[in-house]
Amino acid sequence: MPLALSRRRFITFAAAAAGLPLLFTAGRAQAGLVRWRGTALGAPAEIQLYHRDETVAQQAISAALAELRRLEKVFSLFRADSAISQLNREGRLDEAPADLVVMLERALNLAKLSDGVYDPTVQPLWNLYYEHFAATAADPAGPPASARAAALALVDWRQVEVDRNTLRIAFARPGMGLTLNSGAQGYITDKVTDVLRAHGFERMLVDMGEPRALSAKPDGTAWRIGIANPADRQETVASFDVVDKCIATSGGYGTILDEAGSFTHIFNTRDGSTAPAMSSVSVIAKTGVAADGLATAMLMVPTHRREAVLRAGGGEKAIFVTPQGVVATVNA
Repeated sequence: MPLALSRRRFITFAAAAAGLPLLFTAGRAQAGLVRWRGTALGAPAEIQLYHRDETVAQQAISAALAELRRLEKVFSLFRADSAISQLNREGRLDEAPADLVVMLERALNLAKLSDGVYDPTVQPLWNLYYEHFAATAADPAGPPASARAAALALVDWRQVEVDRNTLRIAFARPGMGLTLNSGAQGYITDKVTDVLRAHGFERMLVDMGEPRALSAKPDGTAWRIGIANPADRQETVASFDVVDKCIATSGGYGTILDEAGSFTHIFNTRDGSTAPAMSSVSVIAKTGVAADGLATAMLMVPTHRREAVLRAGGGEKAIFVTPQGVVATVNA
């Protein structure tokens, strides 16, 4: 069976099981670090914030986790009862959650900006590859060309109909499917951040799959986020001081579909092939939703289009990494 890894991860944060208790460290007269660790959309997640009163912090984090649970019922492909799973089963969704409409419109706009290199309708390709390699004695060369062509025929962002007035979403062709994993984690990071800010918190780091730093730490220092070596995620190849920004990373190593590591979860929408396992792109942006989708898009965008797509998508910097280190940096 293929090895499935966490879809994207910074070495700054260790993987943690869902439901770990809050960790609180504080002196009597100073704000202490309050940390929660768990999962969001199947990936490790973490909240770090500062407060003198642990009870106040717990109440705020409880509200944030309620927002996380609400949004997982919208975006999670792991849940059969989520809005996106219902859309994929039925091919249409009337009175869709407003969050799904907003996130989908963002994804379709990014697809347009990237000339379809980024396409949220790649779910048929994911299903094809996953089912192929999950089968006994799967052909290591991957799915046959005919099956790949049939799946590719269902991948086209322009065939998604969205009516923001009626909140109706529909696919133009039977068999199409949607994934917003490249974007939803950043969106959830932003929404959870909004909840914590509404509870009076400003100095925090929220990571629902993509870490976003708000303000500096109490001592005035920035949050430091490391980017991992795709071949060894215990090794940092670059690090950045971050204040009021998000860094999102995407790489083929996030989910490897076959034992040899030849096929990954990031698809080339031109021919149905997949991105290399040992390359990643990290994008710095003001918000999680901007950084998240762009991180996946930039993996496949042609070199001559990188700067234009990064700028149009709201990104500030893209860092391209291989096991040899940072191989390219693009500024918007």
